[in-house]
Amino acid sequence: MVNSTIDMPSARTSGRSERTAWQRLSASRNWLGFWYMMPAALILILFLAYPLFLGVWLSFTDTKIGRGGEFIGFENYEWLWDDGVFWVSVFNTLLYTIVASIAKFVIGLYLALLLNRHLPFKAMIRAIVLIPFIVPTVLSAIAFWWIYDSQFSIISWSLRQLGWISGNINFLGDPWNARWSTIFANVWRGVPFIAITLLAGLQTVSPSLYEAATLDGATPWQRFRHITYPLLTPIIAVVMTFSVLFTFTDFQLIWALTRGGPVNATHLMATLSYQRAIIAGQLGEGAAISTAMIPFLLAAIGIAWYGLQTRKWQQGGSND
Repeated sequence: MVNSTIDMPSARTSGRSERTAWQRLSASRNWLGFWYMMPAALILILFLAYPLFLGVWLSFTDTKIGRGGEFIGFENYEWLWDDGVFWVSVFNTLLYTIVASIAKFVIGLYLALLLNRHLPFKAMIRAIVLIPFIVPTVLSAIAFWWIYDSQFSIISWSLRQLGWISGNINFLGDPWNARWSTIFANVWRGVPFIAITLLAGLQTVSPSLYEAATLDGATPWQRFRHITYPLLTPIIAVVMTFSVLFTFTDFQLIWALTRGGPVNATHLMATLSYQRAIIAGQLGEGAAISTAMIPFLLAAIGIAWYGLQTRKWQQGGSND
């Protein structure tokens, strides 16, 4: 009996030591999490990382459609540095992104604050606000193409009936008119995304905070400045980062409306890259234009990340 009692722990110990490495790994929560994450990681690598690195590699070659290229170093970038059309597209992209993003944020925030109030038919109004965002981009572009038509524009017709103008407005034929027209179309499409996202953030703010501030004599602006804005800051940073990225890389709306015209006045970097790479067949040059967009996108992400990291309220400090 004594011997059998003494031998039992050693038997258990030997049984534990006989567990294979696979059994130990399969019982680990970290290892299981890694395996569950692998399918998504493979999809990202296959459809995002691989095309990205391939595009960067092509930008250093003279590859053309139907012909393999050779490594030429920074020759494509040197060519772009002296290309006036490329710099026009950079200017157009920055103007398009900055103006449209600011307008979408201001209008979207106003709509979110408005829809957060107790309004009649509030659910129906929220659904209507979403319509521009859920309509396919090409369909929206075709609608705006008719609205901006030089002969049949409903805007020109209305202004003529009011006596404000004597002739039709050339929305898409004049360079600056075309720029502002495409920006307006982008704002119309992008406002619902920002408005609904900010509205979701406003729903998380406790009404007791506003009630306490009202009792203390805070004005509507003070309630917004010291309650609404600080609590919405993380959501604003995320939603505006996505808005800037989507606007900077916009392609469908511009290509369907103007094809980059007139006289390259609405060419964005994305549309110019497509024109050079696919239509002109210069894959290397088109890839170089696309690669030149990366620093701008990284800068937008970095600014948003820095803004979140330096917010004192996140560490329990003051907003001032």
